[in-house]
Amino acid sequence: MHISSSIRKLNYLFVILFIALSGGLVYWQVIQSDNVTSTIHNPRRCLADNTPQRGRIFDRNGVLLAESVPDQNVCGGYIRKYTESSLANIIGYYVPGYYTPGIEGQYNDVLNGANGRTALGNEINKVLHQALVGNDIYLTIDVRIQRLAVQEFNDYHPETDPFYFQIYSKNLNAPSNRGSVVISDPQTGEMLAMVSSPGYDPNRMVQTLTHNDLSYYNQMNQDPTHPLLNRPLQETYVPGSIFKTVTLMAALDAGTTTLDHPWDKKGAMGPLVYDGRQIFGDNLGYGEFVFHFPISTEFAYANSDNIVFAQIGVSLGLNSWLDYAKKMYLGQTIPFDLPVAKSSVENSDGTPLSTLQLASNAYGQGVDSVTPLQMSLIDNTVANNGVMMRPMLLSKVTDNNNNLLQTYTPQQLNTVISKDAAFQVRKALSAVTTCGSGWHLGQNFGYQSSIAGKTGTAQLGGTQVAHGWMITQAPFTLQTTDEDQMPNLSIVAMRENGGEGAYAVGPAIWKMYNDIFAKGYVKAQLPTPLTSDPYCLNTGLWQTR
Repeated sequence: MHISSSIRKLNYLFVILFIALSGGLVYWQVIQSDNVTSTIHNPRRCLADNTPQRGRIFDRNGVLLAESVPDQNVCGGYIRKYTESSLANIIGYYVPGYYTPGIEGQYNDVLNGANGRTALGNEINKVLHQALVGNDIYLTIDVRIQRLAVQEFNDYHPETDPFYFQIYSKNLNAPSNRGSVVISDPQTGEMLAMVSSPGYDPNRMVQTLTHNDLSYYNQMNQDPTHPLLNRPLQETYVPGSIFKTVTLMAALDAGTTTLDHPWDKKGAMGPLVYDGRQIFGDNLGYGEFVFHFPISTEFAYANSDNIVFAQIGVSLGLNSWLDYAKKMYLGQTIPFDLPVAKSSVENSDGTPLSTLQLASNAYGQGVDSVTPLQMSLIDNTVANNGVMMRPMLLSKVTDNNNNLLQTYTPQQLNTVISKDAAFQVRKALSAVTTCGSGWHLGQNFGYQSSIAGKTGTAQLGGTQVAHGWMITQAPFTLQTTDEDQMPNLSIVAMRENGGEGAYAVGPAIWKMYNDIFAKGYVKAQLPTPLTSDPYCLNTGLWQTR
């Protein structure tokens, strides 16, 4: 009896020890496995079976953009490789142990297999010391359009290009390789290209950081042109006259103006004084291009008259103007697949806008500060009959066998203005490029009537050269009366300190549209070209003595 009791106690002891051992194995091999594997004191951390087979990244057409390739000289036996360096601002780079920007960082758990249908399988892989398997990401980006955008944006030589020596463009622009391009589908919100210039080489970044060499990173981080900055998403700028579009959208929708509203000479040219300060900039060229009054709101928009738009903004009223700004996500967090800096139209200290500030904001100076992505959303809202779509960068996620795990579909963010108001704004945009400040672009680079857009030259004060902007959409023509004719492509571009907006980025934009449509990268029914002369004379958008 005494022996049986001792055997029973010994059995209990073995059971307890077995449970403790099993618990320890589960704790260290499952719960703490990631920490054990990653610690620098663990010599097994760099073995292939402890390194995830990181997922790939593709463009919308299945073109490979990022993958992990074998390299026996690095920890884990794999190194990340990128096929399109101009997408570094979107994709980022991946090196274990270092900060990971872009899609690589934002969707790290998807790419390394921690999330998604493969997550449970990867937990089993950890226990069995088999390599983890990541998921693949497909972007909405079309790498063909991305390469076109990079090529045309960089083909800018105001010192030598004959275009910049014509009477209307001479001495209006300055050399600059800094800026952004955002190309998208207004009806879905899909980003087709996104250029941040200058950029950096993600492959060189990976190759150096992998060996703990910070020389290239430090070089890029200390470069005064800030190549590591994601300009379309993270930098805000004074918008200049492209912001007249915001005011026009609000005023047409609220009914405080119409395109044919008349403005007499004083109303169009001033002087205009708010809070004891005079506003300048009628931009009409009285006696050279304008000889009689009244002019219309459409004429004022086409020729970028600050005086008229200051009054339109003030007439709309501060609360109404801010309400429309909020509906356009100005000052709001934009839902996107990567972080976006907030644009702003209000004082940073929280004090209400003065009448002078509202008037200045209304034509794009004042305290307005916007990202290029923000202006793309506003441009797209006009093209999409007043409905703002959520911007999209991810298309779908699959496992490594191409089995679909998740799809991303277009989503509406807000109905900003009515369908009729949006159509009227499109007409005004087309008046700019057919008869106004952008008409020389069609004259020189084609598709004269099918590209609608607004130019902007954002004044920075002092001796600083202005930022040059354009927001555009196509195809659209002044000949249409069909409100359902919505442009299916938009391009927003800006060049830092480039000078006159029409010429700082206009030629590049026109060439982008020409190539994209001609090569069939975006399918579109292009309208019959509309000749500025005699159309602009017949409609009163040009004047003669």
